[in-house]
Amino acid sequence: MELLQEIVVNNKIILLHTCCAPCGSSSIEWLLQEENEVTIFFSNSNIFPKEEFLKRLYYVEKLANFYGVTLLQDTYDHESWRKRILGLEKEPEKGERCFECFKFNLEKTAQKARELSISSFATVLTVSPHKNSVQIFEAGKNFPEFSEYDFKKKNGFLRSIELSKKLDLYRQEYCGCEFSLKSCL
Repeated sequence: MELLQEIVVNNKIILLHTCCAPCGSSSIEWLLQEENEVTIFFSNSNIFPKEEFLKRLYYVEKLANFYGVTLLQDTYDHESWRKRILGLEKEPEKGERCFECFKFNLEKTAQKARELSISSFATVLTVSPHKNSVQIFEAGKNFPEFSEYDFKKKNGFLRSIELSKKLDLYRQEYCGCEFSLKSCL
C-alpha cells in the first residue's frame, strides 16, 4: 500500500480507458515509455452486441498480460448507455451521439479514478483516425483528472497496427455501438 501511495503522490500512475486491444497497444507502450504505471480500465457499455464486448475484453486481457499491467473491468450496462444517447441514434459518426458516448465513458473512468485515488486518467480513443481528438478533449474538460494525450501523434495509429500484427490482436471493423455497426454493413 505504501508503494501505491508513493506512486500516486508522484503522479506516476494513470488509469487508461481502453476500448480495444489495438487502440490500447501503442497507447500503453507510450505511457510506459514515459515511466507511468498504467492501469487499464475496460469500460465500454456502448459496445454491441455483448459477444463483441466479450471478444474485445479477451484481447485486452491478452494485452494487459503482455505489458504486465493491471486490468480493471467495469460492469457491462448497455441499457444505461442507450438511455444516455436517447434521441441521438440517427446522428452521423463523429456527431453528437459520439460526443455523448465519449462523455459517458470518460465519466465512468473519472469515477473509477476517484474511487481508486488515482489522480490522472486518459483514453486510448484518441489513437484512432476515425475519432476526433478535439471532441474527446472537449468531453474530458469536465474532469480535472483528465490528461489530454493525443495518441495519434508519434505515429501512434501506425504503431498500433504493427503491435496488433505482432501480438495477434483482434482488429474490429466498427467502433462498437450498433449505430456504427449499421454504417459498416
